[in-house]
Amino acid sequence: MATPVIMPRQGQSVESCIIAKWHKQKGDQVNVGDQLFTYETDKATFDEEATVAGILLDVFFEEGDDVECLLNVCVIGEAGEDTSAFRPAGDDDAAPAEAAAPIAAAPIAEATVAKVSDTAKENVFISPRAKNHAEKLGVDVRFAEGTGPNGRVIERDVEALAQSGAAFTKAAQAEAAGSTDKFEGTGIGGRVTTGDLKKPVAAAVAEAMSAQEGVAYTDTPLTNIRKVISKSMHNSLSTTAQLTLNTSFDATEIMAYRKKLKANSEKLGLGNITLNDIVLYAVSRTLLAHEDLNAHMLDDKMRRFSHVNLGVAVDTPRGLMVPTIFCSELKSLAEISAETKELAGACQGGTISPDLLTGGSFTVTNLGSFGIESFTPVLNAPQTGILGVDTIVQRAKEVDGEIKFYPAMGLSLTFDHRAVDGAPAAKFLQDLKTNLENFSVLLAK
Repeated sequence: MATPVIMPRQGQSVESCIIAKWHKQKGDQVNVGDQLFTYETDKATFDEEATVAGILLDVFFEEGDDVECLLNVCVIGEAGEDTSAFRPAGDDDAAPAEAAAPIAAAPIAEATVAKVSDTAKENVFISPRAKNHAEKLGVDVRFAEGTGPNGRVIERDVEALAQSGAAFTKAAQAEAAGSTDKFEGTGIGGRVTTGDLKKPVAAAVAEAMSAQEGVAYTDTPLTNIRKVISKSMHNSLSTTAQLTLNTSFDATEIMAYRKKLKANSEKLGLGNITLNDIVLYAVSRTLLAHEDLNAHMLDDKMRRFSHVNLGVAVDTPRGLMVPTIFCSELKSLAEISAETKELAGACQGGTISPDLLTGGSFTVTNLGSFGIESFTPVLNAPQTGILGVDTIVQRAKEVDGEIKFYPAMGLSLTFDHRAVDGAPAAKFLQDLKTNLENFSVLLAK
């Protein structure tokens, strides 16, 4: 029996998804568990698996299409089964229209193609816009073949000339004036230099082709998530007044505490609680006393949150994601640790609900595992603060007249200076530093 496959709804806020890639093609055999297609929301990427076996009878959308949630995407069934009943509304007349097209279509004129002349012309009929463009590109318009009205050289003709390699440097243009030869350029971007005017054309072409081999490149289209990240980061930096403060604290106590947990984790039934989990716990308890950092800056108003909805930056193969630990100040260290790992796993596996990627009031991002000693995190706007966690380095300090070394962990706080002044931001770092250096006391509160 033919079975339709719908576009899933990933979260209440998602209305449509983009088909990123088809893993099966129309006519392919499909088994239960096979990946059919990959789709993207504006925050995450997911893989849709087949729940029935059969043949992929029909596909209603192509890669790149934006498909409404709960709409039929494709149909799986037995060979010869009719799929017309499952076709999305508005797509029923597609096939008849295609069949009728050859009968009703009027003759289409051959598209005009820009060309390049083999010989230089004495008088060139060129538009002002094309002339300005030619000067910018450094091409000799005498070799342009006009395709505009009455043979006029227009902008597309200049583009064609530039792509052909007939581009001259200023010096070469002066020296080549009056010549009717077509020169091959070996300069930057294929431009003709004065040296090229003295070389045989064949030698210049060979040299140009050899130079092009060293500048090979590959264009890769941006994924939908990468586009969203790019837009968000640009918007954050262009619409907020960001300032970063850096400090460090003595990590001796939290390292000793984690060592005890690790040694007794099996006995206590605890998971692997990391130093980052400890920092998250401390942030959740410190933020409530600094309400302007646990907030959103919304044009003409501040939205201060009653709970600490802690965003945790997660690096994934698809790009950076920031899931949220809601009401983190009400959760124990073990609960924060377990939830962080669960959210990170869902992000990396592409199964995170978009509803869990919104609602954060403050974000923590950790680059310490990469050996970064200090950095400038970018605000996750409209949040007013983001904390960067740095690596641990050995530093010296004087204790009772002696120089001793201690493990120093760096903290980098970026804040929106429109909402928070420097002194309150520094006070938050000071309080957080105190709580981390006296973590056992913080746990007792």
